[in-house]
Amino acid sequence: MPLTECDMKPLKTKAQIRDEINEQINAFIGDGGAVSSIPRGISGREPTTTPPLPISFDREQQTRTPVQGIVTAIEARRHARPLNKTIKRASKPRKKMIYDDFGQPLRWQWVEE
Repeated sequence: MPLTECDMKPLKTKAQIRDEINEQINAFIGDGGAVSSIPRGISGREPTTTPPLPISFDREQQTRTPVQGIVTAIEARRHARPLNKTIKRASKPRKKMIYDDFGQPLRWQWVEE
């Protein structure tokens, strides 16, 4: 069964959402609620028994694979090859007209050249 406009929930605009939030804030403050000020430097993180582990960069340095020799060998092979601009392709069969002795066309024939 397809949905109609009556079945769909109406979408709120940004202005309507903003008005609702402002009404909720005004109701909170009107009921005696107060917005407390938090001093600088106070963390929002829950206190734990152990501090978080620091990120450590003091492990042994890994040996790296030297690739300069490999790159130069690849470049030398690439430049040593001649660049063939013409690519030879396998010849496709084509249609050729066969004529009789008087020059009149008889039939088409497929020939490979």
